[in-house]
Amino acid sequence: MSAPHGIPSPFSRAAAVAARLRPMLPADLEAVLALEHELFPEDAWSPEMFADEVSQPAEARLYMVAERGPVGRQADEEPAGLPGLAGYAGMMFVPGVPRPSGRSVPGGSADVLTIAVAADCWGRGIGSALLEALVGAARRRRCAEVFLEVREDNSRARGLYRRRGFVEIGVRRGYYQPANVDAIVMRKDLEQAENKVTP
Repeated sequence: MSAPHGIPSPFSRAAAVAARLRPMLPADLEAVLALEHELFPEDAWSPEMFADEVSQPAEARLYMVAERGPVGRQADEEPAGLPGLAGYAGMMFVPGVPRPSGRSVPGGSADVLTIAVAADCWGRGIGSALLEALVGAARRRRCAEVFLEVREDNSRARGLYRRRGFVEIGVRRGYYQPANVDAIVMRKDLEQAENKVTP
């Protein structure tokens, strides 16, 4: 049975061990916002922003959460961070525009809007699993490329994206406020990746 909203099933090995991915629901927003403020205290999204994003149609957005598994805690203790929530992620899909020749229509592009993993869940492959699910959804929608922005000082995230085939293509100066931190713009070419595995 296929998973809903473009989330692959079975899940990646890392996610299966540490967390379960599923679509984000309005009922998740309280926990998501708490984790958002814990991880991004200076530039956290507002409740209104999250509510608006989650309400967007499925053809335009994909939001998911990673539910905590039993890894890394004793049966009689509460996990650090947020009970039940290991992370979340979101993506925007941008339709393609016909080429001037009219002979082919690109599949458009996708933008990773957010990926967040609770600090006590780092190193368990949850961020990789969330990113893999987003990129997989973009590929199934025949997107030609995926973009994202990441803080210049977030070496952990930049390393993850490089390992997953993203390359740095530009800088947005002072993008993250009020800390005035630059954003590194990264891109993954899905058509090139597809050509490498297709005879």
